[in-house]
Amino acid sequence: MQTKQNDMSPGDAQAALAWLIDMGADEIVAEAPVNRFAAAAPPLAAVPPAKAAPAVSAPSSADACYSLDELQAALLALDDFPLKKTASNLCFAGGDATAQVMIIGDVPGRDEDIEGKVFAGQNLLLLERMLGAIGLSVAATSSFNFIPWRPPGNRTPTDAELQLCQPYILRAIALCRPKFILCLGGHPAQRLSGKSDGLLSLRGKWFELAIGAKGIPVLPSFHPSYLLKQPGQKRLAWRDLLSFKETLDAH
Repeated sequence: MQTKQNDMSPGDAQAALAWLIDMGADEIVAEAPVNRFAAAAPPLAAVPPAKAAPAVSAPSSADACYSLDELQAALLALDDFPLKKTASNLCFAGGDATAQVMIIGDVPGRDEDIEGKVFAGQNLLLLERMLGAIGLSVAATSSFNFIPWRPPGNRTPTDAELQLCQPYILRAIALCRPKFILCLGGHPAQRLSGKSDGLLSLRGKWFELAIGAKGIPVLPSFHPSYLLKQPGQKRLAWRDLLSFKETLDAH
């Protein structure tokens, strides 16, 4: 209820106020209506914007390692890495760390996971025959897996998993200082060459991997596990091995 206050004497105003109180009007009404429900509602707290998921970055522990033992210990310390939780064993390093030739495999298979080796079972037998054909052996080379734990169900590693593991293989190369690298499998070939082409396109084509101020010749080829499933590709693998031997002999 509203009353006009203009042209009212103090006595008239008091009498009007008394009458309003008697009528049950116990609040002063302003000229403009007020939404009491809105006024009573507390202001909403500011909701901070959702944070973007942090980018997956490789741990810095690889660069802090000055021996293969330290590098392997750093890998074993990656307790939050999902692949470590599902695999049976770490399959990272093998062979002779001082050898001039390094073999880099892709991912461990079932036999490797069981034995904790870079190459095992039928993969090892075939690789021995492959290297023996050009005068090498597994024991006379250093060997590493780009992904050191077997993915569950033998699935393809994710980009995040490859990114996390890459600093460790690069550090292993820096520590071993091989003169030549034979890269077996699509993932290490792509990651080390920086190309996204498939292995059928990358295989047999040398590229140079820069480690510090040094460039190391790298030749991609097929992993033994692939050749066991696709024996028709052994002819291409043989060409790659002949190219590798030719380069070794030339140096």
